[in-house]
Amino acid sequence: MLTDYHVHLRTDERENTAARFFTAANAERYRETATERGIEELGVAEHIYRFAAAMEIWQHPFWRQYAHDDLDAYCGFVREETDLRLGIEMDFIPGREDRIGTQLDGRDWDYVVGSVHFLRDHSLDTEDYSVWGAGESADKIWRRYFETVAASATSGLYDIIGHPDLVKVWGADAPRPDRDLRYFYEPAVEAFAEAGVAVEISTAGWRKPVGEQYPATAFLEMLIDAGCPLALSSDAHEPDQLGYEYERAVKLLQSLGVKEIAVFERRARRLEPLG
Repeated sequence: MLTDYHVHLRTDERENTAARFFTAANAERYRETATERGIEELGVAEHIYRFAAAMEIWQHPFWRQYAHDDLDAYCGFVREETDLRLGIEMDFIPGREDRIGTQLDGRDWDYVVGSVHFLRDHSLDTEDYSVWGAGESADKIWRRYFETVAASATSGLYDIIGHPDLVKVWGADAPRPDRDLRYFYEPAVEAFAEAGVAVEISTAGWRKPVGEQYPATAFLEMLIDAGCPLALSSDAHEPDQLGYEYERAVKLLQSLGVKEIAVFERRARRLEPLG
């Protein structure tokens, strides 16, 4: 089986409204492409910050620019007008766990993807509010990032931890610590194993400046050694990105002895043969 769970029905520009893209016809474009590419399990996980409900969690200026859509209307659309799995990409904001839980509770998710895009008020993967201009060392940024990712896992809020080493997204365009990167991965691996969450292997990194999958191979090896289940996704924002570089990803996983991937329904996880 192949899955693609971390999928968005639109690109990130603010003008890409729900009215334009949350349609049965648009969802069918994704379904048709997924079928052509052998992806059996297809789900959507829109960014929480695109919804007005996000303002109940965090009122960062970046979020305020985008938080307009109705979260319940999105859930109803996916359930009633598509055959896609229903997910959400819910940012982890330390100290806001109760508020996050309130938005997750009572909604019929198949899975919740946890992601860390911000450290305090600074962004890891956008030029606006960038953490890389804040004057802190790469060592400190990487350490805080993986400590935050570890906390997201142990929060109990998430089924999948998305792009777990997003901190590397800029590749050579941002500084890296001098020490062995496994030092930074370790607290996250321990937290994932303790919490029993699935960890996403995302092919999106091959589309980014870093030019490698999330997680990095050394990180992935540590996750496999720790027995962490893996979920396969592309972080597609348009149909043509579905299953991006999946042949390459599957070969990598198989070379490391991975035989199964995580599949989700109504927040219950099972493992299916990878193929």
